[in-house]
Amino acid sequence: MKVVALEDVLGTEHDVDGGNWVSRRLILKKDNMGYSVHDTIIKAGTETHIWYQNHLESVYCIEGEGEVVTLKDNKVWPIKKDTLYALDENDEHLLRAKTDMRMICVFNPAVAGTEVHDENGVYPVAKD
Repeated sequence: MKVVALEDVLGTEHDVDGGNWVSRRLILKKDNMGYSVHDTIIKAGTETHIWYQNHLESVYCIEGEGEVVTLKDNKVWPIKKDTLYALDENDEHLLRAKTDMRMICVFNPAVAGTEVHDENGVYPVAKD
């Protein structure tokens, strides 16, 4: 059994500031669950280019409002509280926050916990 409180992660190396976002990584690769879980704040007024070439991600918005733009077709997907979106095709996208957005993110495969996006919006695959 594993129990993790957000306060256990705040201020540690797993409380990662990516500029437009802050991601508090709760479940990681080392936990051997096959996925990772993040409590992420997307900052109001930002636009972030993301392309998880190595990961699939599901994102559940629990606060705030914004939109996701899938770049292959320029489709705009409104996101608000109680909305989930799944990047099931390693979708290259823009995430725009109208207000601060609090998101619960699940990544497969799991991340190690300190990753930030590279110049293409990609996370590397966590090493064993």
